[in-house]
Amino acid sequence: MQAHTFFLYLLIILLTARIFAELAVRMKSPSVIGELFAGIVIGPSLFGWIQPVEALKLMAEIGIILLLFEVGLETDVRRLINSGSKSVVVAVIGFFTPLLLGYAISYYLFDLSLLVSLFIGGTLTATSIGITIRVLKDIRFNNSSEGQIVLGAAVIDDVLGVVLLALLYEFSTSGGINWVNTGKVIIFVISFFVLAPLMAKLISVIIRHFNETSEIPGLLPTTIVSLVLFFAWLAHAVGAPELLGGFAAGIALSRRFFLPLGTILRTDESFARTIEEQMQPIISLFTPIFFVVVGLSINLRAIDWGSPDVWIFSLLLLLTAIAGKLIGPLFIRENNYSRLMIGMSMIPRGEVGLIFAELGRLSNIFNNQIHAALVIVIVLTTIIPPFTMKWFFKRYSHKLLTFNP
Repeated sequence: MQAHTFFLYLLIILLTARIFAELAVRMKSPSVIGELFAGIVIGPSLFGWIQPVEALKLMAEIGIILLLFEVGLETDVRRLINSGSKSVVVAVIGFFTPLLLGYAISYYLFDLSLLVSLFIGGTLTATSIGITIRVLKDIRFNNSSEGQIVLGAAVIDDVLGVVLLALLYEFSTSGGINWVNTGKVIIFVISFFVLAPLMAKLISVIIRHFNETSEIPGLLPTTIVSLVLFFAWLAHAVGAPELLGGFAAGIALSRRFFLPLGTILRTDESFARTIEEQMQPIISLFTPIFFVVVGLSINLRAIDWGSPDVWIFSLLLLLTAIAGKLIGPLFIRENNYSRLMIGMSMIPRGEVGLIFAELGRLSNIFNNQIHAALVIVIVLTTIIPPFTMKWFFKRYSHKLLTFNP
């Protein structure tokens, strides 16, 4: 591709992503849905203006790493530790139920391979903590007891999802399931999560020192992006997905992260907040490219929509994705209204589900038909819950006994 053609592609992607994101937000939907729809509109599914060429895929890879860095920044480790048994129950049951049901439907009903079935089940496990938090804040429910259970469970879901992602990545690269390699990956991932934040925290002390003494603007975003890219390379070196490095770096630099190693490594909240502020424009530039490229990678014209299998498969996965998150709260001591509110809050898949689906496609695990069906399920489970949560809260807030406005 010639340079001027690539510039035109990038211009169209950035503008359409912004326009459709704005429209989505005005329609009370998450911006990620607008960015995904932008890719579908300008890609082979509709107008066919742009193809997902390698240069765009590379920029999308940077976007996905920075997106997981942002998820890490928003992860509250203290809440994870203090979330209590209710959050653990909601998270674990809500994680494994869609995983096992999605696997069973794919493997036994549609005769898909073991690896493909595991990837499909894995794609249905994630909860988008960003979308969940946004909706809870909109209805002023984030500080309630139910809201705290949801946020704690969503954080645990994120961690479990990243570990599962590392395992599925190993399965896809090795061409099958090898339990010896699985054990090694788990050890590597645990070691990475233990050591990487320590390294990042130490490096952040050095970065903070030079940021205070530097006379040249822009040192902080340059060094933080370099740190994220280094951790992405390091994650790949230990056999995990590159985006795991971005997640670990984000956790370590979060103002809600702490280490019991003395005052030199204590969390400087003002510095952490500065990191968030200065990194936000870079994250906001690259992450929409990822979601647009996901949309570009879907060719809805290539799907046999006349086949009943497509509709049955999508419907079963949608029901699994919804029911799998509603089951968890049934096992905690809350009234039925609170249980239903907690379950609905765990349904949004958003960007986390798209990451799973895209990894499956890039690893040639998913064909176009399976990938498109999963994206449709992710979109529906992202769009529907915010509306149902707001309606349910408006009508039944007085039944939520632990709500404190």
